[in-house]
Formats: sequence, structure tokens, C-alpha cells
Amino acid sequence: MTQLSTNNLALVKGNVESNVEQYAQYLTFSVCKEQLAINISEVKEIIEINHITHVPMTPDYIRGVIHLRGNVVPVVDLSARLSNTICTITKLTCIILVEIDTGSSIQQIGMIVDQVEEIIEISNNDTKPPPGFGGEINVDFIQAMGKIGDNFIILLEVSKILSTKELSQLTSLSNAELTDDINII
Repeated sequence: MTQLSTNNLALVKGNVESNVEQYAQYLTFSVCKEQLAINISEVKEIIEINHITHVPMTPDYIRGVIHLRGNVVPVVDLSARLSNTICTITKLTCIILVEIDTGSSIQQIGMIVDQVEEIIEISNNDTKPPPGFGGEINVDFIQAMGKIGDNFIILLEVSKILSTKELSQLTSLSNAELTDDINII
């Protein structure tokens, strides 16, 4: 019978732990008939669409702002942002609320999606890096490709769906709208 030394035991334990699959949970949703997902830890809330106030002179992918518990929250149309097609609001359309670190503050943003589907678990072994399409095509907003059976689902990098400049504009939009609301009252 061979006795394991402390070093050998640590080596065996390390090998066992490295063979254990790690899983992450993702919220899946559809945008323009494509299934996408974000890490569930990034989701703050899912809400129905009630009233979105349009803000003049904003890009098409910014649908406007909503009033949520005393805060002004910018709403981004993921369909318009990712595929240049404005989302048609239906009974299943909803807003996923996320928070993005802009560097100087935390910005709450609503993302309009066609439909929220389910929460799934994907093994880290079943995630692959985003595809490389060359320098002309920006895929920074893709965190990874999650393999589910024979198909892939795009795992979005929420903090990179909008550029730093666009996030700064949204922060300004939220602050300006909030100031206007205070002045009205």
C-alpha cells in the first residue's frame, strides 16, 4: 500500500477539482427571431412595457426613457442596435433591466427584447470564443458562443453592446431627464 504525501494529495485534489465542470446560468431571449442570452447575474429585473417616453434627437436604437421607482432609465431597442430593425411591440415584448459600469458610474439600462424564453445552464466547456470575421466586423459585444446540442447561442457582453461614448450619452440623457422631472414638480 502506497502512502500519499501532503504534496501528492494536493496534486490529486487539484486534478479532481480541475475535472469538475463549471456551469453558468444564462437568461435566453429572442431578438429578430435570433436566440441570444446574457449571464443571469447581469439581469436586475424583467418588466412589461408600459409607457416609453421618446427623446428627440437620439439614435433609432434608443427608444426613449421609462420612469422606474423614481429613476429615469434609458431604453435600448436591441433589435435596432444589433440588426438595424426597429422592434415591433407585442404582448410578449418586454424590457430586461441591466446595470453597466461606465467607469465613472453605474448606469441602469433597459433592453427591449421580443420575448424572454428561459434560464439555461451552460458548461464552461461548452462555451467557445466569438468568431473572428476580420478587422472590419466588430464582435466585441459577443462574450462567447454557447453550445447547446448541435446549435450555438450568442452570449452577449452587456457592457459592450454600447460603446463608451454611447454609454456616456445615455448617462447624460438620464441625468438631464431626471433634472427636467425635478424642475417640473
